[in-house]
Amino acid sequence: MIDPWWLMLAKVLCVFVFLVLTVLFAIVIERKVLGRMQMRPGPNRVGPKGWLQSLADGIKLALKEDISPVDADRVIYVLAPIISTVPAITAFAVIPFGPEVSVFGHHTTLQLADLPIAVLFILAMSSIGVYGIILAGWSSGSVYPLIGGIRSTAQVISYEVAMGLVFASVFLYAGTMSTSGIVAAQDRVWFAFLLMPAFMVYLVAMVGETNRAPFDLPEAEGELVGGFHTEYSSLKFALFFLAEYINITTVSALAVTLFFGGWHAPFPINLWAGANAGWWPLLWFTAKVWGFIFIYIWLRATLPRLRYDQFMSLGWKVLIPVALTWVLFGAGMRSLRNDGYPHWQWVLGGVSTLATLVALVLLHRQFSAVRGDDGAEPAPPPPVVPSEGSFPTPPLPQRNSPRVKEDVNG
Repeated sequence: MIDPWWLMLAKVLCVFVFLVLTVLFAIVIERKVLGRMQMRPGPNRVGPKGWLQSLADGIKLALKEDISPVDADRVIYVLAPIISTVPAITAFAVIPFGPEVSVFGHHTTLQLADLPIAVLFILAMSSIGVYGIILAGWSSGSVYPLIGGIRSTAQVISYEVAMGLVFASVFLYAGTMSTSGIVAAQDRVWFAFLLMPAFMVYLVAMVGETNRAPFDLPEAEGELVGGFHTEYSSLKFALFFLAEYINITTVSALAVTLFFGGWHAPFPINLWAGANAGWWPLLWFTAKVWGFIFIYIWLRATLPRLRYDQFMSLGWKVLIPVALTWVLFGAGMRSLRNDGYPHWQWVLGGVSTLATLVALVLLHRQFSAVRGDDGAEPAPPPPVVPSEGSFPTPPLPQRNSPRVKEDVNG
């Protein structure tokens, strides 16, 4: 069934307004929750109890002077924040908000586009969005943004592999790549319980994919000033900020869709016959999404930034092997289900829980050894012998330029 043009336009506007309002509330809620966790007042001046602070920040950014670096590549410098923002908004088009409803006599699903390869479309959009970060770092003509862009490249390569393998395990188990089909396959048991190791890998990978703490290495204000967006100001900087929070909302909605039943009501609300009918599923979906957004805030308040070697080790030595192993196991369980073997669901749930517990114990031991909690004296670091050109750091810009020499000489 094809929706009329006005209904499609209304869906597009609703998705856009939902994302913008979510960003506005997420920013102020994050600042309030961080203040509460750190025993300090959050924003409490602008508007009733500070709830209009994010709106005031947006207006302030719009009115700031737009400064561009002299050595920037003008075209790419302007296009980079747009490349980051547009795919972030587009990816939300395939997320199902709810079942079929009636709007002014027309029956339509609460989803903008139901593609047969919807999850791959989201993965493609997230990959394109990261190009905005890479191009922003390269086009700024400065060292710190360049290092942030390089870090973002390594981050994408490391964590999108694990995320793609998680998607493959969900595809194999659900038998479809459509987001609406995956939600329909979770009408009884959510995949978070049947595919728990895959869910845990996705939970870590989605934080690394969105450059949020403790994986905010492309920004790293303590060492890179601001990372890839150091040279950005005014609305261009606001677009990067908007893209970051929209990406958080998108990967949270995808986690809800793939592992937490989508718009299906949680237990015990699902015992009510009308819980999954009408407009009620929109409420359950929004509540689940905000639950994952709170996890982002919680991680930022509690965990320090990882070192880069820890970050790479976690991605390549832990997440990818676990995700690959679970793809093979999920494919085997799918084959058993197709052959008609009973009790496969209980076996899968038990093995998922056991594998998750073993992985958590191994990770705890690994990081305890790194911290030296076993009581052993840490080995002294090897002596560092400085040598010319031993570290691949790009030269500082304009160090030998005539303008700098003239300023130094007087």
